[in-house]
Amino acid sequence: MSSPLLVVNGIEVIYNHVILVLKGVSLQVPEGGVVALLGGNGAGKTTTLRAISNLLKGERGEVTKGSIRYRDEPIAHLTPADLVKRGVIQVMEGRRCFGHLTVEENLLTGTYTRSLSRAESATALERVYHYFPRLKTRRNSQAGYTSGGEQQMTAVGRALMANPKMILLDEPSMGLAPQILAEIFAIVRDLNQKEKVSFLLAEQNTNVALKNSDYGYILENGRIVMDGPAKDLAENEDVKEFYLGVAKEGRKSFRDIKSYRRRKRWL
Repeated sequence: MSSPLLVVNGIEVIYNHVILVLKGVSLQVPEGGVVALLGGNGAGKTTTLRAISNLLKGERGEVTKGSIRYRDEPIAHLTPADLVKRGVIQVMEGRRCFGHLTVEENLLTGTYTRSLSRAESATALERVYHYFPRLKTRRNSQAGYTSGGEQQMTAVGRALMANPKMILLDEPSMGLAPQILAEIFAIVRDLNQKEKVSFLLAEQNTNVALKNSDYGYILENGRIVMDGPAKDLAENEDVKEFYLGVAKEGRKSFRDIKSYRRRKRWL
């Protein structure tokens, strides 16, 4: 793991001045690393990403404790647009493409903060089409009528158009077939290795996330309950049982595990 690009230190997040969602979350994303933020629905993964990208205000949330530093500088005072200019881009859960625009028009919105010339925009588009050749064939199609996988590719491609240093990728597996998901994660790895883009990905699919990450953090009820190298987490018996559904005796349903067996040993 190289030096940290992003450092989140003990943050707490409150919504509507009342609801405490994150409780002392700390994590790091190294330069050129792929870090997975794992946990079930409602664990606080999306809130963590929005705290980093400063999108909490739109949800009536705020960071009340702790600090977030990017390239060793505090970023709490920056707007989301400022962070985009610095290379921190969030790909939202559910893709969030502009359905009435074509695929190529969606991609071009990613250059809004860069003030590119027409030739530079064309070069940036070809870079995206190199990684997502399927998008080139659908470039003139209305995004709202493309498949879920193509919309996810469009969303990641739009982030790539903004020349990111780090992409915050929220639930990329949602609603996608395994074959399409494998294709997207292969491209994520390609972008990481060839373009040196760092990734912090929030994901419920623990198995896929750990296979494609260097390091992982597990969130439960707004707290980090475990972290470590992805390979170590994938072999951890607790992670296997509670997140992969595999116990020492073999694969089981959560309904078949007695309550004392289900209690997390790290809590």
